[in-house]
Amino acid sequence: MDADLTHTSQHKTVAGAISDAAEHLARAGVLDSRRDAELLLAHVLAVSPGAVQAAAVRGDTLEEASDAHYRELVARRASREPLQHITGSAPFRHLELRVGPGVFVPRPETETLVQIALDALLAAASPSPIAIDLGTGSGAIALALATEAPHARVFAAENAVDAFVWAKENFARVGAHNATLAFIDLARAFPDLDGKVSVVVSNPPYVPDAAVPRDPEVRWFDPPTALYGGEDGLDVVRQVSATALRLAHPGALVAIEHGESQGAAIRELLVADGWRAPATHMDLTRRDRVTTALHP
Repeated sequence: MDADLTHTSQHKTVAGAISDAAEHLARAGVLDSRRDAELLLAHVLAVSPGAVQAAAVRGDTLEEASDAHYRELVARRASREPLQHITGSAPFRHLELRVGPGVFVPRPETETLVQIALDALLAAASPSPIAIDLGTGSGAIALALATEAPHARVFAAENAVDAFVWAKENFARVGAHNATLAFIDLARAFPDLDGKVSVVVSNPPYVPDAAVPRDPEVRWFDPPTALYGGEDGLDVVRQVSATALRLAHPGALVAIEHGESQGAAIRELLVADGWRAPATHMDLTRRDRVTTALHP
């Protein structure tokens, strides 16, 4: 049993603490308030969410110090600070990544982008295909590809200082021998790999400048450079297309994440640039999320 869990009746029960926290978070507009309440307590106690759930069922109680710390973190989450900023980590596929202020928090929908890119890498004819992640942010996409396709060589470009710091930490923690991180603008990324790349992948900023993200966690805490992509949201997408054309070999894949209403515009953009066979793919929520095309 964790040192902070006790059966002393004078202390607040784990079940009661979670229930109070979930109610408070729900009033603040947090959608999955029960889950967040459990995850925050697991973070406070340095145990798994399953251990917290078991403690609640057993009737365990919290030490006063743990209860006070927990209430502090619940208040932060109720202010709509992202859960991942509070805990300092974000799950992504099989990885646990370090995140915080200054870097875009990886989302579950981006796992669709990774799977499409991974399938292309695994199907590549080369015994050591190359993938490039343009605008890697936390490093989530590049590190997922590197660890799930260990035969591939994966390169990641990032030019926002704050995001690069987080990516550098994640690259060091994961320790993928086949992954390389570079502080470089995506327009000039990796000229020594021109014409050699099998997969170019990107989750660029794609929110139109005049749009206001609905969720406070996004609006107040995600870095604007990771969100906004010009008047129509596609300025960086255009640069990704141009850079990918330079990097890709014939038949290579480009895969770009985007908003659910942008698929048609991106397909047209890619065709105009010379890409062929554009296609838009849905994420697990059945929303258009990724558009791909093949190098001519």
